[in-house]
Amino acid sequence: MRLDIIAFLTATLIALQARANGELSSLLGNSIEAATVSFGSGLIIIALISLTNQGMRQGMRNINNAVRDGLLQRWNLFAGMLGGTFVAIQTHTVPVIGVAIYSVASIAGQTASSLFVDATGLSGGAKQIITLRRVLASLITVFAVLVSVWDRIDASTLSIVPVALAVLAGAIVGIQRALNGKINIYSKQHWATSLLNFIMGSSFLLILTAILSAAGKYDFVALPSSPWWIYLGGVVGVIYIAYSATIVQHLGVLASTLLSVGGNLFGALLIDLLIPAKGVTVSIWLVLGIILSFLGVMIGGANTQSKKRLKKH
Repeated sequence: MRLDIIAFLTATLIALQARANGELSSLLGNSIEAATVSFGSGLIIIALISLTNQGMRQGMRNINNAVRDGLLQRWNLFAGMLGGTFVAIQTHTVPVIGVAIYSVASIAGQTASSLFVDATGLSGGAKQIITLRRVLASLITVFAVLVSVWDRIDASTLSIVPVALAVLAGAIVGIQRALNGKINIYSKQHWATSLLNFIMGSSFLLILTAILSAAGKYDFVALPSSPWWIYLGGVVGVIYIAYSATIVQHLGVLASTLLSVGGNLFGALLIDLLIPAKGVTVSIWLVLGIILSFLGVMIGGANTQSKKRLKKH
């Protein structure tokens, strides 16, 4: 299957992950615990898979060898911690400024950092200079997200610091994608890259949880037994990180981001149609946003590499 199609389809799952993690956070009343459970469950799943997957174990050995030989700098391995940082910022800012404003600010940060990391070759691929077409595609994509949430924006919640943090969170995602793409070059096994990502991300969140608990700002809450789908966030994360690492390696971070936004918005539409949250209806603004996001992909995300197909491991 073509990489651009895989990028779009895997991104649709992120809407399901957001819904699952959001519902879990709501039931627990503690967003940090929800994030830790999501990351932790993903780690358990992919660790169990690695026990019977020789390719994944070889991928981890490849990473270790690349670090030992100086081909991969050790700090690249902490890409998973950026994912944990993203979740920590997200859980802090969304209650303050709302999901709509957060989404626009976060995507703005993602597209800006994607332009930068592509230009510097941080992902390990060929450097892609910042052109007018790529900037235009980025602006259209940010505008698409703005349009998609237009009916849910509450100007009264605007606050400079939380909005700036949301932009930073998005920028972190762009850098994380690039680093995972670089790790994937040496692991030669995208599931191994995902395993490393979840080891680092889960470790970071556990340390953060321990610090907050010691400071008296965190209380553990018993995990709910239903609905069952609230625990799908970790599974989706495993799949998304694995495939996005390969996609970034071949398409670049900006193209991956543009396709991800389009897939995410389309996934959100499917969620609103099939399992809508209480009081949520499908908005014409969301449909218009999806159309605009496709325009952004066509302008800046299409290249010959997008037609490459995923190699099986």
